[in-house]
Amino acid sequence: MRIPAFISSLLLVLLILTTPARATEYGHQKVVYHLNYDNTTRQKAALRNLQNHINAVGAKNLTAQVVMHGKGITLLQTANEDQQLASKIDSLKLQRVSFKICANTIRKKKIPLDTLYDAHKDDIVPSGVAEIGHLQQQGFSYLRP
Repeated sequence: MRIPAFISSLLLVLLILTTPARATEYGHQKVVYHLNYDNTTRQKAALRNLQNHINAVGAKNLTAQVVMHGKGITLLQTANEDQQLASKIDSLKLQRVSFKICANTIRKKKIPLDTLYDAHKDDIVPSGVAEIGHLQQQGFSYLRP
C-alpha cells in the first residue's frame, strides 16, 4: 500500500520538528572514540557509530574526539586510497570532531605525518592512551566501537 504524498510530507515535517527536541534531552555530551585496531570494516563502522551519535544529539551538543594509536593509525593511511572513507572523515571534521594521533605510534612505526590523511601537527598527542585517560579525567565518556 502506497502512502499518499501529503501524509509522507507530513510525517517528514513531524520528524524534523521533533528531532531537535529529542536531541536536546540528551544535553551536551563529551566522548572519546578509541581506535587501536587495523580492521577497515570495523573502523568504518566506528565512524558510522560516531555519525549516528551526532545525528542523535546534534553536532552542537557533542564534543567528540577520535584517538588513534597502534594499528588504529591505519584509518588515516587507508583514507588516502579510499575516497569514501576520506569523505566520511571530512564530514565528521566539519561537524567538530577531532582526530588525534599518537606520537609514540608514528615515531615507533616511522610514519611520516604527510602520509596520514589530512593530518596536521596539531593533531598529534604525546601518547594515545594517556590522551584517553586525560580526556576521561575531563569528563569525556569512553567508547570503543
